Amino acid sequence: MTSRVLYLFGSAAPPVLSYPEVVRLAQADGWRVCVGLTPTAADWLAADLAALGELTGYPVRSRYKSPGDPDVWPPADAVAFAPITFNSINSWALGLTSSFVVGVAAEAIGKGIPICAMPSVNVAFTQHPQFEMSVSRLRKAGVTVLYGPDGFVPNQPGRGNPEEYPWNVLLGSVSALGSPR
Repeated sequence: MTSRVLYLFGSAAPPVLSYPEVVRLAQADGWRVCVGLTPTAADWLAADLAALGELTGYPVRSRYKSPGDPDVWPPADAVAFAPITFNSINSWALGLTSSFVVGVAAEAIGKGIPICAMPSVNVAFTQHPQFEMSVSRLRKAGVTVLYGPDGFVPNQPGRGNPEEYPWNVLLGSVSALGSPR
């Protein structure tokens, strides 16, 4: 059986610092993992990028490739975008693809690739009217957004605990999405 390919995308929110362990958990569930990060998340994980590349067997990407450059990742069976920040979720819902991971996630919708997203935002961000519109728009486009009682529950500003981010919920949902090629 061919292993499934998961694109694991992350924005600059504290749970992204857990990516080495999250990659190992996804691999234990049978996924080949390709890691993509927003530029700021890549800066946060700068000391871990080489190790993440060795762990996955694929380079970590945070920028678009140049025209004519070969693809360095296999095609995805599923995409997991977590943690996804207020900025990234709104950009994605609005089709603003200046970030590599947001662009690939936007294209995945059109390609019919199953996608899970789980925000990492505080309650103050959720009060902005665009946030709920973005979550709704992505759900209508077929994205599984793990937000609310069955996913990520926002914390009060300054009271987040990255260790409590529900990675198990994300990985369980992703496992249900991807099927072997």
